[in-house]
Amino acid sequence: MMINGTQNQPVQALKAHLALNVSNVEQSLEFYRKLWGIEPSKVRTGYAKFDVQNPPLNLTINQAGFTGRGALSHLGIQVASTEDVYAVRERWIQVGLLPRDEMQTSCCYALQDKAWVRDPDGNEWEVFVVLKDHLAETASCECGDKVTSSPAETGSREASASSATPDASCCSPAPVGIAR
Repeated sequence: MMINGTQNQPVQALKAHLALNVSNVEQSLEFYRKLWGIEPSKVRTGYAKFDVQNPPLNLTINQAGFTGRGALSHLGIQVASTEDVYAVRERWIQVGLLPRDEMQTSCCYALQDKAWVRDPDGNEWEVFVVLKDHLAETASCECGDKVTSSPAETGSREASASSATPDASCCSPAPVGIAR
């Protein structure tokens, strides 16, 4: 990705940076270690940084007091194929995360295959591939936060898969959390 500098000189962007507020850094460290499959590059009181190479991302988690969810809808990792979605999903399962599949779904005016997980603070992550883009406008789409129950509430992966009640919008059902 190229962005312009102050005098129209190209600047090579190294990676995106995302800083998430979390209610408990220690609890979130467990999730993000599993999500990315790496150890954090820096951990301090109330702070951790993950230097993710694929996709290039500088992710920091910052402990902060808050109630409810903010303006963040969801986060995602776009991959090249459905096979890549399945490969990431399988790795998530192997490390104890509980993904929820959403295959052949019409979301954000595109046909997609995806899998979702939710971090301890309710931040939803999807891994997805766009199969067909620029679909006609048929209904509003609000991806994320569509499952009314979670493994913590239901007690098991099987219970969350069978008792989750998705919203009727184009992006349902959404992610579930981590295994404990």
